[in-house]
Amino acid sequence: MDNAQSKANKSTETNTGMQIIGRLFASAVVLAITAFFTPGFSINNIWTLIIAAAVLTFMDYLIAKFTGLHASPFGKGFIGFALAAIILYVTQFFVAGYTISWMAAIIGALIYGVVDYFLPGEQNM
Repeated sequence: MDNAQSKANKSTETNTGMQIIGRLFASAVVLAITAFFTPGFSINNIWTLIIAAAVLTFMDYLIAKFTGLHASPFGKGFIGFALAAIILYVTQFFVAGYTISWMAAIIGALIYGVVDYFLPGEQNM
């Protein structure tokens, strides 16, 4: 019984780790597309993009864990849209080389939501 339970725990840990890595990769792709199409939003290099994606993923995870809300404009209506814009804006205070204005955060949240909506796969943790 212990062996089967141990395998189940390892499988769950692996799946959670793969979900986090998958979400991080998807977040980086969506963030890169969003920055490209949003005026007033810039990311200096690939490392800044990866760190910003990690910060965005972490902040979304924390908010979802404590409030039950996801920063997804299409998933939760206005609340999700506002959270997405706030998270995009606040990220600049944690990541050097990532700059965004308030207006760009609002436009970026819209673009982020559209691109995130069309990416295949479920992105819940």
